[in-house]
Amino acid sequence: MTATSHPAADTHWVPVCRRDEIPRAGARVCELPAGRVAVFRSVDDEVFALRDRCPHKGGPLSQGIVVGRAVTCPLHGWTIEFDSGAARAPDRGCAARHAVRVDEDIVWLAIDAMVG
Repeated sequence: MTATSHPAADTHWVPVCRRDEIPRAGARVCELPAGRVAVFRSVDDEVFALRDRCPHKGGPLSQGIVVGRAVTCPLHGWTIEFDSGAARAPDRGCAARHAVRVDEDIVWLAIDAMVG
């Protein structure tokens, strides 16, 4: 699979897997030039991508528990929202997000920069 440019912007997208290769309520790790990215699939088949590093102590978010639209870090229990990358209160911090899109069941990640 090769990277492509999005016609609406100067964003480069790379296909990383098929949606069904990510377990429901689970994650898959992808290695990108910017580092390890955890690609999550919700029970409702939505796909999200975060840097695979908890903002608290660097735990692997890809090994956390997915509940709804968030993941709980396996090390210390911080819950990180997929939509914003922000930790739920009372915890504070933010995991960098990657733009993600799904076209014909192929998951694509933006490789230019992380969001947030």
